[in-house]
Amino acid sequence: MDDDKPITEQALGTITTAVEATKDAAVTAVKQVKKAAKKVTKKVAPKKTAKKKAKKAAKKTTKKAAKKSSKKAAKKAAKKASKKAAKSKKKAKKAKR
Repeated sequence: MDDDKPITEQALGTITTAVEATKDAAVTAVKQVKKAAKKVTKKVAPKKTAKKKAKKAAKKTTKKAAKKSSKKAAKKAAKKASKKAAKSKKKAKKAKR
């Protein structure tokens, strides 16, 4: 401590240096947090887009599969109907005899 200066000036000087040091520390901490946030977003963002792409692909495949299965079901139903019609024609012919 300096005996030539009054106590209030010494205290004020100490407080000022403490405030500046705290300010500097806060600024560096904010910079570090921003850097870390950028790294995290870089790591997370591609995963999200990959997940979205996978979801879209899954939707497309399910839609395609649904279309195919509905077409197959329609074809099967048409075949069954034609077979039934053929059987009923045969039965009608037999009944006429």
